[in-house]
Amino acid sequence: MSVVETGADLHEAHRDNHTHRDVTGGWLRPAVFGAMDGLVSNLALMTGVAGGAVSQQTIVITGLAGLAAGAFSMAAGEYTSVASQRELVEAELAVERQELRKHPKDEMDELAALYVTRGVEPELAGEVARQLSQDPEQALEIHAREELGVDPGDLPSPLLAAVSSFGAFALGALLPVLPYLLGATELWPAVLLALLGLFGCGAIVSRVTARTWWFSGLRQLVLGGTAAALTYGLGTLFGVAVGG
Repeated sequence: MSVVETGADLHEAHRDNHTHRDVTGGWLRPAVFGAMDGLVSNLALMTGVAGGAVSQQTIVITGLAGLAAGAFSMAAGEYTSVASQRELVEAELAVERQELRKHPKDEMDELAALYVTRGVEPELAGEVARQLSQDPEQALEIHAREELGVDPGDLPSPLLAAVSSFGAFALGALLPVLPYLLGATELWPAVLLALLGLFGCGAIVSRVTARTWWFSGLRQLVLGGTAAALTYGLGTLFGVAVGG
C-alpha cells in the first residue's frame, strides 16, 4: 500500500469519525418533547378522573378538554416566548447596526481584539477584521454571532414554533383518548396505548442523546406510568372523600 493510499484511508476514517449528530436537536427535540408532554399530562389527567369512578363520557370529555386546553396553552406560550426572544434579538441587532454605522473603526478594533484573545497574531487579526468589516451586512452578522451568539438570518419563527407545539402536544394527548373514541369502554386500552407511545417517544429521543433507544424508552415509560398511577390514586382518594 502506498503512502498516498494510506493517507487517503486515514482521511476517510477521519471524516467518518467527524460526522456528528445535530446536538441542538433541530425540529426533533421540541416535537418529541411536545408529544411526550401531551401524552403524560393527558394520561395523568384522564387516569386521575377515572380514579374517581366517573362515567365513561366524563373521561372522554376530560381527555378532549385536556387535549384542547393543553395544545392551545402550549401554542400560546411558545408563540409568546419565541416572539419575545426574537424581538429582543432584533432590538440588539438594531443597536449593533447603529454602532457599526456610527463607529466603524471602534467596531473593527473590537473584532480584531476578539480574534487576538483567541490566539490570532495582532497584525493578522487586524487585517482579518478590516477585510470582514468592508461589507456592513457581513460585519453585522459576524458581530452578532460573536457578541450575541445568534445568526441574524436564522432567527426562530414564532408562528412555526406555535404551530409545531400545538400539533405535537395534540398528537401526544390524542393517544389516551383514541381507544375511547374507537369504542373502548374501559381505561386499560387507553393506558396501554399511551404507555406504548411514551416508550416510542423515549426511543426517538435517543437520537439526540447518548443513551440507547431501549433505555430512553423505558425511562420515559416508567416516568409516565408513575405519573398516571399517582394521579389515579389521588383521583380514587378524592372520589372517596367527595362521595363520603
